[in-house]
Amino acid sequence: LIYFVEDDYIHSIHAIKEMILTYEKLSSMLKSELILCPADYPYLYSEIDNTKIFLGDKSHWRSIKETLCTFLMSKQMVIKYWDKLFARKSYNRSVQYSLYIGTFSTIFSILIAYPIALWLRKPFRGSLLISSILKAPLLVHGLVAAFLFLNVIEYHGLVNQLLQYLNFTDQPIRMRNDRNAFGVLFLQTWKNMPFALLLLAGALQSISDDTLDAARDLGASLYRRFIDIIIPLTISAMTAAAIIIFIGAFADFTFQKIAGPRNTFSLSQLMVDYRGRGKWNEAATVGVTLIVLSFFGAVLVAFIINKLFKYPGWFSPVKMKNIQSIITGKK
Repeated sequence: LIYFVEDDYIHSIHAIKEMILTYEKLSSMLKSELILCPADYPYLYSEIDNTKIFLGDKSHWRSIKETLCTFLMSKQMVIKYWDKLFARKSYNRSVQYSLYIGTFSTIFSILIAYPIALWLRKPFRGSLLISSILKAPLLVHGLVAAFLFLNVIEYHGLVNQLLQYLNFTDQPIRMRNDRNAFGVLFLQTWKNMPFALLLLAGALQSISDDTLDAARDLGASLYRRFIDIIIPLTISAMTAAAIIIFIGAFADFTFQKIAGPRNTFSLSQLMVDYRGRGKWNEAATVGVTLIVLSFFGAVLVAFIINKLFKYPGWFSPVKMKNIQSIITGKK
């Protein structure tokens, strides 16, 4: 048995014992699994509905059609809809698709933001204007951005007209709702890159010039200064940006609904679709999937970044030299 309980309930001394014994009694008598709700909410008496009265261990219980978030149920009831979803190809495709969007949106956003943040690290004439323009997508609502993007790549949109004008194509190309979700990846990167830039720029500006000058004087190349000094000193900002971008892109609904492929649902789309068809149990199961995978995905992102870039990272000449020594057997 599993008891889901909110944190603002006071239980009597014999409440848990009453629930367990009542569950066993009624489940055996009805020969089915139950959802047992220990709280008798006043709002349930506001409508005239037929009900059934049952004698539990020492208390009377009645049948209801709804409850809040406090109830007792069996393990079989919990895993029932998980087994159903795991057997559905649409669910598995949605999981893979959402992970694909979340992963590559994070990678592209970080890869683009890092060099821009390095370029803007030291102020120069016009740097403030450039920084403001690059961060402008943070102020644009995702729905507006999605429709603007569709107008640009539409069959008779600006991109197709430009390609035809330059004689790259003889006729318009269908770019909307592409199968590989390149449009969604573009929108996610366009929307999230400024956020990564905001965090990385602050972290880079906190690095002292003396530290980089000392490394240069000791003969460290540009690549080694970046891999062994800059990235380890900004790894916290990169991790924070990557986690937040991953969770947002993984669970996004707006971009996928408008610009995503029509043959694949994201998990958020699948959840809304189930809810719209009245399949609340399946919708709740997909919602839990979003929560669980977002959590473990964030942990995995932090672990991978820490393993790859914490000094000496996998791309560090020091690490590469150690790996080469292990392979060749030379010290």
